[in-house]
Amino acid sequence: MNRRLLLLALLFLAVVASALAVVHSKHQSRVLFIDLQAELRLRDELNIEWGQLQLEQSTWATHGRIEDEAGSRLNMRLPDARSTVILLE
Repeated sequence: MNRRLLLLALLFLAVVASALAVVHSKHQSRVLFIDLQAELRLRDELNIEWGQLQLEQSTWATHGRIEDEAGSRLNMRLPDARSTVILLE
């Protein structure tokens, strides 16, 4: 009888430990899912910003824009035809 009671107590402890492990695992799963959602949201925000930066870069890099900036900021002008030298190999 005493042996049977000990076995029953051990089985009860095993079931309780297993239940606690399941609860802990489920909680950890929820925490990780919340972290994953936050990272996915951040990824989406960064992708939007990347697209905006690419658009801005393409706007700033147009030939007309560069020519305007060279003229206004650096006082650069196209040379006249007499000052242009063409080198042939």
